[in-house]
Amino acid sequence: MGHDRFQQAGGIAALTAAVTVVVGIGMFATLLTDYTTGDPDAAESVAFVVDNEAALYVWNLITLLVFAVALVPLALALHERLKDGAAGVAQTATAFGLIWSGLLLASGMVTNVGYGAVVDLFDTNPQQAESLWSGIDSVGNGLGGTMEIAGGLWVLLVSWAALRAGVFPKALNYLGLAMAASALVTIVPALEDVAIIFGLGLIIWLAWTGTIMLRDTPAISAHDRAVPAN
Repeated sequence: MGHDRFQQAGGIAALTAAVTVVVGIGMFATLLTDYTTGDPDAAESVAFVVDNEAALYVWNLITLLVFAVALVPLALALHERLKDGAAGVAQTATAFGLIWSGLLLASGMVTNVGYGAVVDLFDTNPQQAESLWSGIDSVGNGLGGTMEIAGGLWVLLVSWAALRAGVFPKALNYLGLAMAASALVTIVPALEDVAIIFGLGLIIWLAWTGTIMLRDTPAISAHDRAVPAN
């Protein structure tokens, strides 16, 4: 794939990821509001899973699995764009981007398989279904971002590398740094709800980044500028 096409693929991936976040937050606030608000106990959670298995499956498919797949070409395209101006930071950022993708894939697969297992078990043993769901929910949340560490570090390092390399508007890069801060504070259990700031900011950051990647050709590196044209 040519360099420009690689950037275009990254731009499409960024916009795709932004759409998944929009859809995910929209479903979170509407169809799934009875599940995502308050603090339901295990019995209430399992009852909701049984009644809304299809919607929950689609929600996880979009917000975790599709997002995770789109994250791979985006992380690689951003590395290609940033490596000339901030090679070490860009490489580290890419590692965290790929780690984040793997964690989200694992979370989505565990949780979606878990929905079916819980629904099947509920018919014969509701109490065991509650115990099973408690375990699945804890594992899924741990992998998928109750603590937004991997995602926050990726955005932080990409934004830092972009500032050092003079790539992307400064406002976009500072937005990324602010978002990353909101993600990293979720390591404190009492601040987990701050993750919504990261999610909302991610929509803007991804859409803005993707638009630039589709619209602009990558900047010529310093080495290329030093070589006179024939």
